[in-house]
Amino acid sequence: MRLTVLGCSGSVGGPGAACSGYLLQLPGHQPVMMDCGPGAFGELQRIINPREVAVMLSHLHADHCMDLAAMLVWRRYSPEPATGRTHLWGPPGVCERIGAGSSEVPGEVDDITDTFDVHEWGTEEVQLGGFAIRPVVVDHVPNSYGFRLTAPDGKVLAYSGDTAPCDELIDLATDADLFLCEASWTHAPSERPPHLHLSGVEAGEAATKANVKLLAITHVPPWTSKQDIYDEVRRTYSGPIEMVSQGQTFEL
Repeated sequence: MRLTVLGCSGSVGGPGAACSGYLLQLPGHQPVMMDCGPGAFGELQRIINPREVAVMLSHLHADHCMDLAAMLVWRRYSPEPATGRTHLWGPPGVCERIGAGSSEVPGEVDDITDTFDVHEWGTEEVQLGGFAIRPVVVDHVPNSYGFRLTAPDGKVLAYSGDTAPCDELIDLATDADLFLCEASWTHAPSERPPHLHLSGVEAGEAATKANVKLLAITHVPPWTSKQDIYDEVRRTYSGPIEMVSQGQTFEL
Protein backbone atom coordinates (compact mmCIF):
# COMPACT_ATOMS: atom_id res chain seq x y z
CA MET A 1 0.00 0.00 0.00
CA ARG A 2 1.02 3.61 -0.47
CA LEU A 3 0.08 6.41 1.91
CA THR A 4 0.61 9.97 0.68
CA VAL A 5 0.30 12.86 3.13
CA LEU A 6 -1.83 15.56 1.49
CA GLY A 7 -2.00 17.64 4.66
CA CYS A 8 -1.12 17.15 8.31
CA SER A 9 -1.46 20.52 10.04
CA GLY A 10 -3.38 20.12 13.29
CA SER A 11 -6.59 22.04 14.07
CA VAL A 12 -5.88 24.81 11.52
CA GLY A 13 -3.87 25.17 8.36
CA GLY A 14 -0.49 26.85 8.45
CA PRO A 15 1.51 28.83 5.88
CA GLY A 16 1.72 26.43 2.93
CA ALA A 17 0.36 23.65 5.15
CA ALA A 18 -2.96 21.89 4.55
CA CYS A 19 -5.08 20.30 7.25
CA SER A 20 -5.57 16.55 7.61
CA GLY A 21 -5.82 14.52 4.42
CA TYR A 22 -4.20 11.25 3.36
CA LEU A 23 -4.36 9.39 0.04
CA LEU A 24 -4.40 5.59 0.26
CA GLN A 25 -3.58 3.56 -2.83
CA LEU A 26 -3.53 -0.17 -3.53
CA PRO A 27 -2.75 -1.43 -7.05
CA GLY A 28 -5.92 -2.39 -8.89
CA HIS A 29 -8.27 -0.71 -6.41
CA GLN A 30 -10.09 2.61 -6.08
CA PRO A 31 -7.96 5.26 -4.33
CA VAL A 32 -9.26 6.45 -0.97
CA MET A 33 -8.88 9.87 0.64
CA MET A 34 -8.84 9.55 4.41
CA ASP A 35 -10.02 12.87 5.87
CA CYS A 36 -10.41 15.98 3.74
CA GLY A 37 -9.42 19.07 5.70
CA PRO A 38 -8.93 22.56 4.23
CA GLY A 39 -6.18 22.60 1.61
CA ALA A 40 -5.99 18.82 1.25
CA PHE A 41 -8.18 18.68 -1.86
CA GLY A 42 -5.80 21.02 -3.69
CA GLU A 43 -2.91 18.71 -2.85
CA LEU A 44 -4.91 15.71 -4.04
CA GLN A 45 -5.11 17.28 -7.51
CA ARG A 46 -1.31 17.19 -7.79
CA ILE A 47 -1.42 13.39 -7.68
CA ILE A 48 -4.65 12.00 -9.08
CA ASN A 49 -7.90 12.89 -10.81
CA PRO A 50 -10.34 13.61 -7.95
CA ARG A 51 -13.19 11.92 -9.81
CA GLU A 52 -11.56 8.55 -9.14
CA VAL A 53 -11.37 8.90 -5.36
CA ALA A 54 -13.55 7.55 -2.55
CA VAL A 55 -13.56 9.38 0.79
CA MET A 56 -13.62 8.29 4.43
CA LEU A 57 -13.88 10.73 7.35
CA SER A 58 -12.75 10.20 10.94
CA HIS A 59 -15.01 12.91 12.38
CA LEU A 60 -16.78 16.12 11.46
CA HIS A 61 -14.53 18.86 12.82
CA ALA A 62 -13.86 21.37 10.04
CA ASP A 63 -10.12 20.64 9.88
CA HIS A 64 -10.90 17.05 8.87
CA CYS A 65 -13.84 17.41 6.48
CA MET A 66 -14.53 20.85 5.04
CA ASP A 67 -12.61 20.51 1.77
CA LEU A 68 -15.35 18.09 0.76
CA ALA A 69 -17.29 21.19 -0.27
CA ALA A 70 -14.53 21.86 -2.81
CA MET A 71 -14.56 18.24 -3.99
CA LEU A 72 -18.31 18.55 -4.45
CA VAL A 73 -17.85 21.54 -6.78
CA TRP A 74 -15.16 19.68 -8.72
CA ARG A 75 -17.33 16.60 -9.17
CA ARG A 76 -20.32 18.63 -10.35
CA TYR A 77 -18.87 21.48 -12.38
CA SER A 78 -15.34 20.77 -13.61
CA PRO A 79 -14.93 20.54 -17.43
CA GLU A 80 -15.05 16.75 -17.09
CA PRO A 81 -17.50 16.26 -14.21
CA ALA A 82 -18.00 12.95 -12.47
CA THR A 83 -20.42 10.69 -14.30
CA GLY A 84 -21.40 8.60 -11.28
CA ARG A 85 -21.35 8.64 -7.52
CA THR A 86 -18.34 7.81 -5.37
CA HIS A 87 -18.36 6.30 -1.88
CA LEU A 88 -18.30 8.65 1.11
CA TRP A 89 -18.02 7.04 4.55
CA GLY A 90 -18.37 9.20 7.63
CA PRO A 91 -19.87 9.53 11.11
CA PRO A 92 -23.61 9.88 11.66
CA GLY A 93 -24.76 13.24 10.31
CA VAL A 94 -22.14 13.45 7.57
CA CYS A 95 -24.72 14.37 4.90
CA GLU A 96 -26.08 17.25 6.95
CA ARG A 97 -22.65 18.51 7.98
CA ILE A 98 -21.16 18.58 4.50
CA GLY A 99 -24.44 19.70 2.94
CA ALA A 100 -24.62 22.68 5.30
CA GLY A 101 -21.06 23.65 4.40
CA SER A 102 -21.72 23.51 0.67
CA SER A 103 -25.16 25.12 0.60
CA GLU A 104 -25.55 28.43 -1.23
CA VAL A 105 -28.17 29.61 1.26
CA PRO A 106 -27.47 30.02 4.99
CA GLY A 107 -29.56 27.64 7.05
CA GLU A 108 -30.21 25.24 4.19
CA VAL A 109 -28.57 21.86 3.55
CA ASP A 110 -27.37 20.93 0.08
CA ASP A 111 -28.25 17.41 -1.03
CA ILE A 112 -24.85 15.83 -1.70
CA THR A 113 -26.19 12.41 -2.65
CA ASP A 114 -26.22 13.27 -6.36
CA THR A 115 -22.45 12.71 -6.43
CA PHE A 116 -21.64 10.90 -3.15
CA ASP A 117 -22.94 7.46 -2.20
CA VAL A 118 -23.07 8.17 1.53
CA HIS A 119 -22.59 5.59 4.28
CA GLU A 120 -22.32 6.08 8.05
CA TRP A 121 -19.84 4.22 10.23
CA GLY A 122 -21.19 1.59 12.58
CA THR A 123 -19.46 -1.30 14.31
CA GLU A 124 -19.09 -3.51 11.25
CA GLU A 125 -15.94 -3.90 9.15
CA VAL A 126 -16.07 -2.07 5.82
CA GLN A 127 -14.47 -2.98 2.49
CA LEU A 128 -13.20 0.08 0.62
CA GLY A 129 -10.36 0.60 -1.83
CA GLY A 130 -9.14 -2.95 -1.32
CA PHE A 131 -8.80 -2.46 2.44
CA ALA A 132 -10.66 -4.15 5.24
CA ILE A 133 -11.42 -1.17 7.49
CA ARG A 134 -12.40 -1.52 11.12
CA PRO A 135 -13.79 1.75 12.55
CA VAL A 136 -13.24 2.27 16.27
CA VAL A 137 -14.86 5.00 18.38
CA VAL A 138 -12.14 7.03 20.12
CA ASP A 139 -12.10 9.69 22.85
CA HIS A 140 -12.70 13.03 21.14
CA VAL A 141 -16.00 14.72 20.27
CA PRO A 142 -19.01 12.38 19.87
CA ASN A 143 -18.85 10.07 16.86
CA SER A 144 -15.09 10.35 16.36
CA TYR A 145 -13.35 7.35 14.85
CA GLY A 146 -9.93 5.86 14.45
CA PHE A 147 -9.31 3.15 11.88
CA ARG A 148 -7.47 -0.11 11.48
CA LEU A 149 -6.92 -0.76 7.77
CA THR A 150 -5.69 -4.16 6.61
CA ALA A 151 -4.40 -4.63 3.06
CA PRO A 152 -4.79 -7.89 1.11
CA ASP A 153 -1.17 -8.81 1.92
CA GLY A 154 -1.85 -8.46 5.65
CA LYS A 155 -0.06 -5.13 6.16
CA VAL A 156 -1.81 -2.94 8.73
CA LEU A 157 -2.16 0.84 8.85
CA ALA A 158 -3.63 2.24 12.05
CA TYR A 159 -4.92 5.83 12.13
CA SER A 160 -5.73 7.48 15.44
CA GLY A 161 -7.94 10.22 14.04
CA ASP A 162 -8.23 12.84 16.78
CA THR A 163 -8.30 11.32 20.25
CA ALA A 164 -7.26 11.52 23.86
CA PRO A 165 -5.68 8.44 25.49
CA CYS A 166 -8.08 5.48 25.54
CA ASP A 167 -8.01 1.68 25.46
CA GLU A 168 -9.67 1.71 22.05
CA LEU A 169 -6.62 3.45 20.58
CA ILE A 170 -4.36 0.63 21.75
CA ASP A 171 -6.76 -1.93 20.33
CA LEU A 172 -6.84 -0.43 16.85
CA ALA A 173 -3.05 0.04 16.73
CA THR A 174 -1.86 -3.31 18.13
CA ASP A 175 1.05 -4.71 16.06
CA ALA A 176 0.40 -2.22 13.24
CA ASP A 177 3.05 -1.88 10.55
CA LEU A 178 2.42 1.88 10.50
CA PHE A 179 0.68 3.86 13.23
CA LEU A 180 -0.36 7.30 11.99
CA CYS A 181 -1.00 9.03 15.30
CA GLU A 182 -1.89 12.55 16.30
CA ALA A 183 0.08 14.54 18.87
CA SER A 184 -1.43 17.98 19.12
CA TRP A 185 0.28 19.44 22.17
CA THR A 186 3.08 19.05 24.66
CA HIS A 187 2.51 17.21 27.91
CA ALA A 188 0.92 19.45 30.54
CA PRO A 189 -2.14 17.52 31.78
CA SER A 190 -3.31 20.15 34.25
CA GLU A 191 -3.35 22.80 31.50
CA ARG A 192 -5.06 20.81 28.73
CA PRO A 193 -8.79 20.14 28.29
CA PRO A 194 -9.60 16.43 28.69
CA HIS A 195 -11.00 14.07 26.06
CA LEU A 196 -9.58 15.84 23.02
CA HIS A 197 -5.99 15.14 21.98
CA LEU A 198 -2.71 13.38 22.71
CA SER A 199 0.56 14.88 23.83
CA GLY A 200 3.85 13.58 22.48
CA VAL A 201 4.31 11.63 25.70
CA GLU A 202 0.88 10.01 25.32
CA ALA A 203 1.36 9.19 21.63
CA GLY A 204 4.62 7.44 22.48
CA GLU A 205 2.98 5.54 25.32
CA ALA A 206 0.22 4.35 23.00
CA ALA A 207 2.74 3.18 20.39
CA THR A 208 4.71 1.28 23.02
CA LYS A 209 1.64 -0.43 24.47
CA ALA A 210 0.45 -1.34 20.96
CA ASN A 211 3.87 -2.66 19.88
CA VAL A 212 3.75 -0.83 16.55
CA LYS A 213 6.56 -1.16 14.01
CA LEU A 214 6.67 2.50 12.90
CA LEU A 215 5.13 5.53 14.59
CA ALA A 216 4.27 8.47 12.31
CA ILE A 217 3.32 11.60 14.25
CA THR A 218 0.77 13.90 12.61
CA HIS A 219 -1.72 16.71 13.40
CA VAL A 220 0.82 19.05 15.03
CA PRO A 221 -0.64 22.60 15.01
CA PRO A 222 1.36 25.48 13.52
CA TRP A 223 1.92 26.97 16.99
CA THR A 224 3.45 23.79 18.45
CA SER A 225 7.12 22.86 18.04
CA LYS A 226 7.59 19.58 16.16
CA GLN A 227 10.95 19.17 17.87
CA ASP A 228 9.32 19.41 21.29
CA ILE A 229 6.75 16.79 20.26
CA TYR A 230 9.49 14.51 18.91
CA ASP A 231 11.49 14.82 22.13
CA GLU A 232 8.41 13.86 24.14
CA VAL A 233 7.63 10.87 21.94
CA ARG A 234 11.20 9.63 22.25
CA ARG A 235 10.85 9.59 26.04
CA THR A 236 8.10 6.96 25.88
CA TYR A 237 8.70 5.06 22.62
CA SER A 238 11.99 3.46 21.59
CA GLY A 239 11.04 2.40 18.05
CA PRO A 240 11.27 4.25 14.72
CA ILE A 241 9.57 7.67 14.60
CA GLU A 242 8.61 9.84 11.64
CA MET A 243 7.40 13.39 12.09
CA VAL A 244 4.98 13.51 9.18
CA SER A 245 5.35 16.24 6.56
CA GLN A 246 3.10 17.31 3.70
CA GLY A 247 3.90 15.43 0.49
CA GLN A 248 5.59 12.55 2.31
CA THR A 249 4.85 9.00 1.15
CA PHE A 250 4.97 5.71 3.01
CA GLU A 251 5.20 2.36 1.21
CA LEU A 252 4.15 -0.78 3.06
